[in-house]
Amino acid sequence: MSTSKKNRWAALLAASALLVLGQQALTMAPAEAAATFTDDFNGPAGAAVDGSKWQLETGDNVNNHERQYYTSGTNNAQLDGQGHLVVTAKKENPGNYNCWYGRCEYTSARLNTAGRFSQAYGHFETRMKLPRGRGMWPAFWMLGGGNWPTDGEIDIMENVGFEPNTVHGTIHGPGYSGAGGIGAAYNGPNFSDDFHTYAVDWAPNQIKWYVDGNLYQTRTPSDLNGNRWVYDHNFFLILNLAVGGYWPGDPNSSTQFPQQLVVDYVHVTNTSSSGGGRTGTITGIGGKCVDVAGANTANGTPIQITDCNGNAAQSWTAGTDGTIRALGKCMDVSGAGTADGTPVQLYDCNGTGAQQWVVTGAKDIVNPNANKCLDATGNSSANGTRLQIWTCGGGANQKWTTP
Repeated sequence: MSTSKKNRWAALLAASALLVLGQQALTMAPAEAAATFTDDFNGPAGAAVDGSKWQLETGDNVNNHERQYYTSGTNNAQLDGQGHLVVTAKKENPGNYNCWYGRCEYTSARLNTAGRFSQAYGHFETRMKLPRGRGMWPAFWMLGGGNWPTDGEIDIMENVGFEPNTVHGTIHGPGYSGAGGIGAAYNGPNFSDDFHTYAVDWAPNQIKWYVDGNLYQTRTPSDLNGNRWVYDHNFFLILNLAVGGYWPGDPNSSTQFPQQLVVDYVHVTNTSSSGGGRTGTITGIGGKCVDVAGANTANGTPIQITDCNGNAAQSWTAGTDGTIRALGKCMDVSGAGTADGTPVQLYDCNGTGAQQWVVTGAKDIVNPNANKCLDATGNSSANGTRLQIWTCGGGANQKWTTP
């Protein structure tokens, strides 16, 4: 990793983490954000990307009427030996590729982390130098699954070649997809002339967009005109350079080939740097961590305490909406129950009182809907002890702190 990369990464990881619940704040551990995905594209010139982190998609894209054929291997995506990934769009058809419009005229590359890395919430950042020319369409973005737009899309950065001084950040979901996506533009220098950073801070019910550290857009559920906010589960990353399509238009005689999207790094942490949501561990009786049993994301999965191990099942994010979330779902009182002994579980976030929590000055975590405390069953600190709600009594099994 180059010195400049190390310095930028260290500065990002130095952000302190706070868990904000209702009107109270609980300092979370660890104090530094944890890096969850890092690729600085170090390797010899001509090498392929790390297959444990990325896969290359192949084929054309009729939906957007793009002109390129995405290839595998290193023809269109390779390391340059200087700490960069170079995605190259070429005017060629070396493999007799067929596209929606006939014989393909261009090749390029599209990489994603599906099945290798996905995450809900955090800071997602890349540093890139964009291609230039009409018909060029580079993007760094995320998808929430294969059912578009219901699963959601977060476009961290898109650029179309006829706007060399403008980049866009957009969300797409049910009722606001395609041309109806909700977003904003950032106007700056010619983004093809040098490297720039593009990032989002994603927290429960809030996404913020940045260029070179400058915040230019914030989106919340109130921006969706009554449509559904679908950014409460894991998304995977995508990097691609498209050629042509409805939005950028096709290349013309002024467009020179080959064109390159040069990527310096992709970095992800589990903590947003914007203050919209904070992430860390919650510990209780016996110093044990609040944990999603088996790291299972299924609705109804028990929430328990067990030895702290630093995995995602013990990484809780809480935002100003009063929810506590892990693995893309919410801490939930089963059946919205109010009785002593009602189990606490993981469940799809739904905005109900069963998923609202407040930290008191006495270090209780209270569900106001039931007016009961988060409680380790049987006053036990044994691994696997199930969490429930119970009348607040001040016992050690109802106290939740950080180191």
